[in-house]
Amino acid sequence: MSHDNITDITTYLRAHAIELGERILETYPPLQSTKDPVAPRIATLLRKALPAQALAITGTAKYLRKAKAARIVAECGAGKTYMALGAIHVLADGRPSTTLVMSPSHITHKWARETLLTVPRARAFLIEDMRNGGDPKKAHGVCEVRLRKGRIVYEGMRLSLADLRRMSRKEWRKRCPAPAFFITGKDKGKLGYYWEHVYIKAKSGPNLGGIVNPDTGAAILDSERQKLTHLDFVDKIKLFELLTLPQRGTMRYSALWQADRERIQRMAPIEFIGRYMGGWFDFAIADELHQLAGDTAQGNGLSVLGRAAKRLIALTGTLMGGYADDLFNIFYRMEPHTMVGEGFAYGGHGRRDFQQQYGVLETIEKVRDTDNACSRATKKTIQVLRKPGASPLLFGKFLMNTTAFLSLEDIADNLPRYDESVLSVEMDSELAKAYEELEEDIRAAIRSHRGNKSLMSILLNTLLLYPDHPYGFEDIWARAFDPQTREYVRFLAATPVNLSEDRLFSKERALIADVREELRQGRRCQVYATYTGEKDVTLRLETVLRQAGFRVAVLRSSVATDKREEWYERQLQSGVEVVVCHPKLVETGLDLLAFPTLYFYETGYSLHTLRQASRRSWRIGQRYPVRVKFVTYAGTMQETCLRLMGKKMLVALTCCNAMSNITLK
Repeated sequence: MSHDNITDITTYLRAHAIELGERILETYPPLQSTKDPVAPRIATLLRKALPAQALAITGTAKYLRKAKAARIVAECGAGKTYMALGAIHVLADGRPSTTLVMSPSHITHKWARETLLTVPRARAFLIEDMRNGGDPKKAHGVCEVRLRKGRIVYEGMRLSLADLRRMSRKEWRKRCPAPAFFITGKDKGKLGYYWEHVYIKAKSGPNLGGIVNPDTGAAILDSERQKLTHLDFVDKIKLFELLTLPQRGTMRYSALWQADRERIQRMAPIEFIGRYMGGWFDFAIADELHQLAGDTAQGNGLSVLGRAAKRLIALTGTLMGGYADDLFNIFYRMEPHTMVGEGFAYGGHGRRDFQQQYGVLETIEKVRDTDNACSRATKKTIQVLRKPGASPLLFGKFLMNTTAFLSLEDIADNLPRYDESVLSVEMDSELAKAYEELEEDIRAAIRSHRGNKSLMSILLNTLLLYPDHPYGFEDIWARAFDPQTREYVRFLAATPVNLSEDRLFSKERALIADVREELRQGRRCQVYATYTGEKDVTLRLETVLRQAGFRVAVLRSSVATDKREEWYERQLQSGVEVVVCHPKLVETGLDLLAFPTLYFYETGYSLHTLRQASRRSWRIGQRYPVRVKFVTYAGTMQETCLRLMGKKMLVALTCCNAMSNITLK
């Protein structure tokens, strides 16, 4: 690549990844290189490790002998579960151990199965909830599971988290002198008790009949300093107040809620473990780390794992979503001392500083002249936007010493060919005309109401959806602020043309033709679509594919997460050839080895979801070449969206591939 073509960091990294890797290796020798022997205990695992996996296991175990937390970033299908179990097996060195695993709920059984198939003498326990009682048809408390004819069955010891808490670690090891793995779904970390509002109706004084704070007796005000009534609490909009105390002006948190004693009392298993079982576990594993980056209860569960165990291993196939600050919360929850030492405060301000230092920011400065009463002036507005990209310093500072990177290329000798392609389809003339009119109407509305963010949302979502569902639309309305009345008013943004749904459109015809050819070659197909609401594209696809003579099934979100693997097995047994679903329903954990051809009929804007869902078939155990096909209408917002996703993917892949070369040289 000539230097003339290097215009940004991404291009630079791609052009000089090998040289950068060699220079870094000279300056910072790896903890575990390809020339170093791997840990002997790896050979005692029940399943044989591939060379690259053994390298990652040994390096992770070496690092964790002195450190608290480590990460394994490996592409989907590279064996992250196996490598985490292998690292714990090496670290335990034959001694009894306890490991807490937090994974997506739909793969807890898979985790149990992988554990029993990988670690000698291992015992697996599923943490279902806090109770031992309840519906007898459902499992409760902490239940041991075993492997019978390839399936996980509830069999063996049953107890509760309270029982575990009462036991000392020494007592538990007497009862279970083997490696014990306790597995819980991450979404159970957000369950808590029911709550109700707390306020007082004033019976005298200036607030007579109104709502007052129990702590102060003063009226409760909203953000616009207006008094609230009991009707304002119907939707639970006011949860607390920050009160300034008269002495020294200190702030006090005043809760406006309490536990509802009339309803079922419950507690999230992860919350219980965090409060009462600190340090009880030897190891903890956080699966799908990228899903724990948000300011959510599930994200806070990552911090709980760090407190509950002496060593923490986090796993993900997609560490970054394209932006540097995607990693801010992850670093703070796994290496808080490092983040504090670097001067980053927890919260929004620290996150902005992190993005400014290690990411890419774009500053947009707008200057316009204004006429005052007796002078002219220049008015300047500055807007700062985050852009995809990450500084190489981010990897040197936070990732190079703490993370094992593994790409599927490192185990490519054991995998079939993987191909991605784009099926760009021209719209039928009638649809093209209707789409152009709709796009022009929305853009005209944007020009008339500059800065209206709701219109931008309408532009994106409507233009992405309309070509795949050009019927059933009503007038599209938006809201704009009227400076004269100081109120928001509705205005008509566009009136889409409704075409007949009793016909096949060109993109549907292209999909049907391609699916027919894939099935002729004996290849089942998985089709992804992202619009599943009122205008349900998955329902439309089910209809047209069945009319074409294919055996089709649609996976809905109503199928419980922990039942989706069984759902796929039932569909295969019934002879289904094509499955349609939203990609988020299968993005983590599920192995779709029976579907070597995957179609993205729609992509959405989540890089995490796209990367994870596209790798559901290309993993260890696949015997057929994997084909991933993106189907779009040419010259539409769908094509623009796919191009943007490609740029974000390039940033993430370039960074991860560069680190993989460095780590596994």
